[in-house]
Amino acid sequence: MKYIIDTLGCKVNQYETQAMEALLAGRGHERAEDGAADAVVVNSCAVTAESGRKSRQALRRLAERNPGAVRAVCGCWAQIEPEKAEALGADLVWGSGDRHGFVDALERAVEERAALTRVDRPFARREFERLPAGAFAGHARAYLKIEDGCENFCTYCVIPYARGRVRSLPPEEAAAQAQQLAEEGYRELVLTGIEIASYGRDLPGSPDLAAVVEAIAAAAPALRLRLGSLEPTAVTEEFCGRIARTGRVCGHFHLSLQSGCDSTLARMRRKYTTAEFFEVTERLRRHFPHCALTGDLIAGFPGETEAEHAATLGFIRRCRFAALHVFPYSRRPGTPADRLPGQLTSAEKARRAHEAHAAALEMQREYLASCVGTVQSVLFETEAEGVSTGHASNYTEVSVPGTGLRGLVKNVQITGISGEILVGVVV
Repeated sequence: MKYIIDTLGCKVNQYETQAMEALLAGRGHERAEDGAADAVVVNSCAVTAESGRKSRQALRRLAERNPGAVRAVCGCWAQIEPEKAEALGADLVWGSGDRHGFVDALERAVEERAALTRVDRPFARREFERLPAGAFAGHARAYLKIEDGCENFCTYCVIPYARGRVRSLPPEEAAAQAQQLAEEGYRELVLTGIEIASYGRDLPGSPDLAAVVEAIAAAAPALRLRLGSLEPTAVTEEFCGRIARTGRVCGHFHLSLQSGCDSTLARMRRKYTTAEFFEVTERLRRHFPHCALTGDLIAGFPGETEAEHAATLGFIRRCRFAALHVFPYSRRPGTPADRLPGQLTSAEKARRAHEAHAAALEMQREYLASCVGTVQSVLFETEAEGVSTGHASNYTEVSVPGTGLRGLVKNVQITGISGEILVGVVV
């Protein structure tokens, strides 16, 4: 079987796609060029209504380019709205769990050409699904999913209903997988999950996120470790101290902000205030000097006044983000936020998102400028036209003259900036 998988959404989806590709390769199947696939798969996202639209668009595009292929959809959007996937003509509709079962079903669908929809009840899931860790072919950075599920129930989010409650990979298993990845030659490992700050609450003894980081660092000291998106409530003084002492954690932290206004955070049902969030940024900078802090921001949440928007703009500048992902609020039917009064127009949400994005670009330029003259540890990943490019520990992109560095970690003296990329020389 020759297949194509189109992946939307978060790093968890990326991880699960590479895991499915590993399972398929183990059974003798291979990737196809567009137009020559026996099966096309959309690993879908449902974090916003826009994500659902893009998932539908991806399925239509792949079906048009591969008219004889089996059409399959899996992931969060398929979990939440399977009937819409069926209406688009999907032959196989699968939810957000049991990737081994999905691969079995995809093989049967190609052989038998029979339609199947199978969506389970996410809140009935109790076990963490073991999947092969690793990376897409040719990558120097590997991913390890250590957690699934979310129990925050923010008013704008449907993901708990797509993923279920928190399930975690035990620390000793995470450490063993990390050690194997290090032996395979990977130099960096991204620890990912739907909500990794809640890691371990379901395990005996309730080991926390710092505990699994410590276990992995001890088992695979050659790997540098990068953390996925963090809830600010987990970033305590103890947490920062413990992960800093491993000496392996990259100085880049992606914090889930969403708003810089307390009243808006309360309507979102977030579990922190702006004052608490700001202390998190200061805490991280004390333990990881000159680290890069990035985040997510929703612009134009229902009920957000002009004054609240202005407060958010002032707050993000105070936090001095190295980068900020800004999204205009997207209504998601079935969530409490969809029923809130004060829904803003698309034009107003776009304007506020544009203003926040402009502030984010200004902060990004300031952070890049602050890196000039520093020495950065860079994992080189690509090379072209006599230039090698990779990512520093702080996740800024760095280019240097020369080749033969792919897969290596080198110290680089930063000498300047080219667009959004730092440039320098290996020292």
